[in-house]
Amino acid sequence: MEKKSGKERIEFRGKTLEVITEHYVCPQCGIKADDIPLASRNQKALSDSYRKSAGMLTGDEIVEERKKRNWSQAALASAINVGIASIKRWETGQIQTKAMDDSLRRVFQGGAQPSDPYTGNRVISLPRIKLVLEAFSAKLGRQLLRKGNRLLYAGKYLWYADMIAFRELGQSMTGAPYATLPQGPQLNNYRDLVDLIREADAAKAEPLSEHEERIINKIALSFPSDQSVYKASHEEPCWKNHCNGELIPYSDADNIINI
Repeated sequence: MEKKSGKERIEFRGKTLEVITEHYVCPQCGIKADDIPLASRNQKALSDSYRKSAGMLTGDEIVEERKKRNWSQAALASAINVGIASIKRWETGQIQTKAMDDSLRRVFQGGAQPSDPYTGNRVISLPRIKLVLEAFSAKLGRQLLRKGNRLLYAGKYLWYADMIAFRELGQSMTGAPYATLPQGPQLNNYRDLVDLIREADAAKAEPLSEHEERIINKIALSFPSDQSVYKASHEEPCWKNHCNGELIPYSDADNIINI
């Protein structure tokens, strides 16, 4: 097979993009094939084409802006309060959210970036907490916000959702802070919040993105029962390594082992 490059029109996230791709092509039948490095480069080309069309920084632009300032990936991660894994993913092809793109631009332009390690770069939203728990209830086939329920298990699903979203997107789903408690990671001040969450109007929340819905589905498939999510959360180093009552920073999301 011969390696050939050319323009392709690709439908991606509701946009028609022209992407320069490269494939191995059979000279006799014309079938195309990629090895892993080639597939990775083509995926990055598609990602960067989408980011350009959406007015966001491409992976190469993030690298260029970071190196202009002699920043390491860790330094940039610290400046916008995300894990270093997020910077690595954005630079190599994963598409950042618009909110994270705005944060990157503010930091590169020398603007102040508010830093709260316990909210995952989002203002806490009780309607969105309810929306996320309703999404889990639909996936799991049981109600997580039952009357009298004190979020013992729901809090674990919520914690995984926020942490994995932060790890993959650079932003939590709900902005909720979490504390280390004997029964596992739990929504901070959950006793005061549980009734407010139950009464919140999920229709007023920002809709879940496609990526957030995939994260919720992945967690629901990984932990189909209350006991499975409870057990998994007790195995997580970022719960074990904090003292009782201590808040869990979102930077610990990179240490999640069960998702």
